Amino acid sequence: MTLEQEINKRRTFGIISHPDAGKTTLTEKLLLFGGAIQKAGTVKRNKAEKTATSDFMEIEKQRGISVATSVMGFEYNGAKINILDTPGHKDFAEDTYRTLTAVDSVILVIDCVKGVEEQTRKLMQVCRMRNTPVIVFINKMDREGKDPFDLLEEVEKELHISTRPLSWPIGMGDRFKGVYQLNNKVLNLYSANKKEISDDNILINDLSDPQLDQLIGEVPANKLREESELVEGVFEPFDVNLYRSGYLAPVFFGSAINNFGVKELLETFIQIAPFPQARESDVRMIEPIEKKFTGFIFKIHANLDPNHRDRIAFCRVTSGKFERNTFYLHTRLNKKLKFASPTSFMADSKSLVEEAYPGDVIGLYDAGNFKIGDTLTEGEKLQVLGIPSFSPEIFRELENTDPMKTKQLEKGIMQLSDEGVAQLFIVNPGNRKVIGTVGELQFEVIQFRLLHEYGASCQFRGLNYSKASWVSAENPSDMQNFLRTQASRIGFDKEDRPVFFSSSAWDLEYTAKQYPGIVFHETSEWDR
Repeated sequence: MTLEQEINKRRTFGIISHPDAGKTTLTEKLLLFGGAIQKAGTVKRNKAEKTATSDFMEIEKQRGISVATSVMGFEYNGAKINILDTPGHKDFAEDTYRTLTAVDSVILVIDCVKGVEEQTRKLMQVCRMRNTPVIVFINKMDREGKDPFDLLEEVEKELHISTRPLSWPIGMGDRFKGVYQLNNKVLNLYSANKKEISDDNILINDLSDPQLDQLIGEVPANKLREESELVEGVFEPFDVNLYRSGYLAPVFFGSAINNFGVKELLETFIQIAPFPQARESDVRMIEPIEKKFTGFIFKIHANLDPNHRDRIAFCRVTSGKFERNTFYLHTRLNKKLKFASPTSFMADSKSLVEEAYPGDVIGLYDAGNFKIGDTLTEGEKLQVLGIPSFSPEIFRELENTDPMKTKQLEKGIMQLSDEGVAQLFIVNPGNRKVIGTVGELQFEVIQFRLLHEYGASCQFRGLNYSKASWVSAENPSDMQNFLRTQASRIGFDKEDRPVFFSSSAWDLEYTAKQYPGIVFHETSEWDR
């Protein structure tokens, strides 16, 4: 198979949602349809119960939430599907932001009962930054929720994107009869007692067909006819180019836990979703069809298998062909590396990879060489862009509560910050460590993982900061003066770049006026 054929068969996407909208359940049902797993797990609060396939960390199993991105791949109808299941919890939003740089499209899951929620808005803002194509799956139609037309209006208003339903629900809650596929005229019937994957697809070319009344009842049939006519009258026809440009979101309705609407979503996704796309670098655009390999690291995970204390860097292949046991240039270190055991993933299970193509995500065993955003090439010196660090919102000083485990604590916090669990800033004098996160729960995760994976115990002391701004200046003397006079509120990130800690928006604005030669940046990628 040629490189172009390999690229064209791949679809790499992320699944995003507000917590509890059904994102992980949808992921598992997609894997079921793809034959990648035989039985879906259910996320339980009790760690003794079976947990979801894509939730593999011990703390995820105990808390019943996703806190790390899982990577899963399978083949379906001739397409190679790569799913990145992201954390839904808002405290782990930055991991999701970075993951969205490694996908070519997303599926956004919305709870029909709650509609558009806070985290949904934030995730869509990130998608809009890169015009990422979005498919909307409105979930839990077997529960009483908002009117479908009201939901679509809410999505358009709150998320600033046009919509076009490609399926339509027949009732909801106790009256839920199934979904009608507007794009291919297929009726998919629902049975509350039938939990396994269903193939009960009935072709209904004309909604006036009396067979519809026999199948779902006269009243639901008439309502479907009315609503379908209204959909065709109100919404513009689906335009795949508008979808791929990020301006139009096709919408599907269903119930992930009951397998309804999922197969239709998957099959339409394969048809319309974009192939692996070009990526911007500091030198030029990198096209997938280029013969030479390039790839970038968007996630690092230490101790994926606690029994082996491994450290894996997740690499998205950008162009060319990756091959096992081949030397590639690590452009930041200007060092050639060879990978004997690259892996593909099915949540917590891994398999050896001999080769990989644009769109694929591979795991590279790492001895500490990688940081998030690093680039691998066949020799060309360039850096893939678009993976910035965002300013944290909560800051605490790390305090060692067991001096006998100082080395373990140092190693642990460095590795966890390499993963992007939190941002680490060094403050002088005293080489003090300030941890910045976007949510409280991250501190609990850090404390848990330091103890269970490194044997180090710690506590956190609160700091009165609300923002970290990367700073720059055209005149070196301006920078020297700023760093000297504001030394108590200056830290240095892992790249040794100075950041300024402010306590409020007013504080930052006041400081900026006092130092007109200093430029304050919200992300770490201002200088790329």
